[in-house]
Amino acid sequence: MKKIAILGRPNVGKSSLFNRLARKRDAITSDVSGTTRDIKKNIVTISDDREFELLDTGGIDASDALFSKVGEMSMRAAEAADIILYMVDGKKLPDEEDKKLFYRLQNLGKPIALLVNKIDNDREEQERFWEFIEFGADTLFPISVSHNRKLNPLYQWLEKHIPPSESATQDLIADEQLSLEQLLEMDDSTDEEEDRSFKVAILGRPNVGKSSLLNALLGEERAVVSEVAGTTIDPVDETITHGDYEITFVDTAGIRRRSKILGIEKFALGRTEKMLERADIAILLIDATAGVTELDERIAGLIDKYKLGALIVVNKWDIRGEKSYEEAITEIRDELKFLHYAPILTVSAKTKQRVVKILDQLTAIYERYKRRIPTSKLNEVIAYAQRRHQVPSHHGQVVRIKFATQFAAKPPRIALVVNKPELLHFSYKRYLANILREQFDFEGVPLEIVTRKRGERSDEA
Repeated sequence: MKKIAILGRPNVGKSSLFNRLARKRDAITSDVSGTTRDIKKNIVTISDDREFELLDTGGIDASDALFSKVGEMSMRAAEAADIILYMVDGKKLPDEEDKKLFYRLQNLGKPIALLVNKIDNDREEQERFWEFIEFGADTLFPISVSHNRKLNPLYQWLEKHIPPSESATQDLIADEQLSLEQLLEMDDSTDEEEDRSFKVAILGRPNVGKSSLLNALLGEERAVVSEVAGTTIDPVDETITHGDYEITFVDTAGIRRRSKILGIEKFALGRTEKMLERADIAILLIDATAGVTELDERIAGLIDKYKLGALIVVNKWDIRGEKSYEEAITEIRDELKFLHYAPILTVSAKTKQRVVKILDQLTAIYERYKRRIPTSKLNEVIAYAQRRHQVPSHHGQVVRIKFATQFAAKPPRIALVVNKPELLHFSYKRYLANILREQFDFEGVPLEIVTRKRGERSDEA
């Protein structure tokens, strides 16, 4: 049976994780540092067929005589374990003592994951988690044990390193008659199953054809369609399966100029904006017979506000008039420069012309929207970009990019550790974004680049 040891300095949440994994309050938790002093053990089962022995160790702190003894016991537990979970406090800056302990554990040559605990929400993840990249861990997870936040990726990683019990494997082979190739691929199956559902907001002026498009995408009439602008008041959620993905569409209420929003339509707009907070991708629907209007630009601004993936769909293409494809696309690009990264499709919701291509585009955009670039690859590309075009100095002051890391996905957010972050010109960040798009294909996805000084905190999202 595999042994997993939880290690870390005092009061980082090791015993709370032990209780969470063991599904019972077996280890005593407290805000007092050093509550756990002995090695606590428990047999834990995950995924119904994987058993392991979990070891909860005392906090390691060489500066205190008592903790020094506890630390020795903890290190012996790590040496006896097959897998190591090293936990740090995400509400504090990375600690040099933590780094030394982590490097020492890495040298044991065992599977090891760095758990950054007390990351209680997305904002804290964006602001703090990326700072722990400097540990050099191959595997790290931002979690909050107390809030039960983002523990599933940790469970999936553990499943890869803990084989099913012999009886469970025998039953699986007997029941499913799996081939040798399928058995060899079992360890990779969890990656394919995760993150296969997303939400799509359909945005556009009243009577641009949002409900007709929804019906065409779903293959049946589920939203009321009318020539009367503003027929849809409540957002209508509908879910379909496309390939391996589950896509939830929201046909939003018609959005009018604010000066013309009255009564229940004002309520509908508020509902729409709340829905956008949950969306991943937005379809911006443009009327081919009218072109891009000022109101279209304002509606498109919501996509930028909520940092959504974007697909521009030009509807009523079958009745557009004399305008050529090239003329129409050039006009849209000129009017919607801030959505330069969004692909454009021309369709007819009424005749269903090219509507099926929308689903393929949405799944492709979502793949890019959730993408995480390996830190080594990211830094290779940033170095390449600097060789092509050196970072401009500022009034004789040299600006150096020391390190780059992706600290969030959905959408991708890149942090640059810079010696003088305030002096890195916005035009150079735009240049770097273009290089990243060129190298990693971020079509349809907003890309955010922020600058930080090592150890710096900021309120920027």
